[in-house]
Amino acid sequence: MYQQRNPPLSPKEILPTMYDLPSETLEDQGLPDEFHLLQPELLRITFVPPDYPQDQVFVASDLNLYYDPRHPQWYKRPDWFGVLGISRLYEETELRLSYVTWQEGVNPFVAIELISPGTESEDLGQTLREINQPPNKWEVYEQILRIPYYFVYNRYNNEFKGFVLTANRYQALPETPQGFWLPQARMGLGLWQGSYQGFERLWLRWYDEDGNWLLTPTEREQQRADQAQQRADRTEIENQRLRELLQQAGISIPNDSI
Repeated sequence: MYQQRNPPLSPKEILPTMYDLPSETLEDQGLPDEFHLLQPELLRITFVPPDYPQDQVFVASDLNLYYDPRHPQWYKRPDWFGVLGISRLYEETELRLSYVTWQEGVNPFVAIELISPGTESEDLGQTLREINQPPNKWEVYEQILRIPYYFVYNRYNNEFKGFVLTANRYQALPETPQGFWLPQARMGLGLWQGSYQGFERLWLRWYDEDGNWLLTPTEREQQRADQAQQRADRTEIENQRLRELLQQAGISIPNDSI
């Protein structure tokens, strides 16, 4: 008797998925994924402190941040950080390979960590420091670099926390209805529901003193195009009204003369 055989399983059905293989190193689940590329980019292009020229603002993501001249090889790699009042370029000439605080002379103003399952404990300062080992991120940001503002965001549950350096310790930052306000930068950071690079979700995004989300270059260009179209539409309406008034007065004019 003929026995029907089940079709062979495809590799998609039997091999690990992207959730099982988050990076080339299985022990390290914090390597950049798509979100870790897109979210820092959105933060970068909307970080426009009004009191600082753009050539005096430096931002970076996934860049080595060296913090201790006694241990020059120790570094942290924030998902995103911003520095105010320093040249956009290293020694005003070159793009940076890293950020070395003892050479730059200016520490970051704000740091943001995008929590991953493998980095949560260090991002929140819950790991213990072993002898002769580097401190965790929380200790570096709070005690060594004394970064005024520190934010953590977990995209898996949309938990968003802000901290401000007060009396040498991070304290929870008071939250406004839109997010967290940074007076020195005259900007706020909040969660924005929208589409960025074709993907709809909650994103971290900067906003201004009026509560307006700061626009990306693409959005600014679209805004200018919309405003130009609106002006053209208003002009056409006004011209049409003028033609009607002239016709009512018995004055005949070519349609293309107004």
